[in-house]
Amino acid sequence: MQPTKETNIVTYPLILASSSSYRKDLLNKLKLDFQCIAPSIDETQKSNEPVHDYVSRLAIEKANAVHNKITTDAMIIASDQVALLDDKILGKPHTTENAIKQLLEFSGRKVTFLTSLCVLNTNTGQKELAVDSYHVYFNELSIEEITHYVSLEQPLNCAGSFKSEGLGITLFEKMEGDDPNSLIGLSLITLCKLLKKHNINALLHLAGKTKS
Repeated sequence: MQPTKETNIVTYPLILASSSSYRKDLLNKLKLDFQCIAPSIDETQKSNEPVHDYVSRLAIEKANAVHNKITTDAMIIASDQVALLDDKILGKPHTTENAIKQLLEFSGRKVTFLTSLCVLNTNTGQKELAVDSYHVYFNELSIEEITHYVSLEQPLNCAGSFKSEGLGITLFEKMEGDDPNSLIGLSLITLCKLLKKHNINALLHLAGKTKS
């Protein structure tokens, strides 16, 4: 498809390669029309695979998996994330007991999040890849604080056992990184930069949509 003459807007359909409600909510911030398609891939880390390579590979494989599911041209957005404590990958707690255990381990320490992003233009085959890092420094936390937090917010499906967009912020001493959205699961600042490489400007795209 061709950019419009007036605003240089490309009208490729946008597809978010995810079933995550968190990523869907984040992408909705840009007020762009998109649909979600679950990629359904094996997310097992390979033996001796570096973490950066692992999180990058999963984003690419998610984009490719959705590409294989569609028959029309589209711009596919895929992302993955890992949380690290001393270079050890942290999983989702799934239970209250595991969430409390994780947060106790984080007390007074730094947890790093690596969030990968792949943007795939199925028409041209052009693919952009980026990995953003974000660091969370935790306060010294008491068992009472942790137990109360987990009871209130139930962050059982969140890597790191907290929701930074909610009460999880009370657990932190400070945060470091370029985009707090990456901590939740999708780097919007980086996404806007990558989309521009495909002649998609979120603001102009929105302007063109509201004019029609």
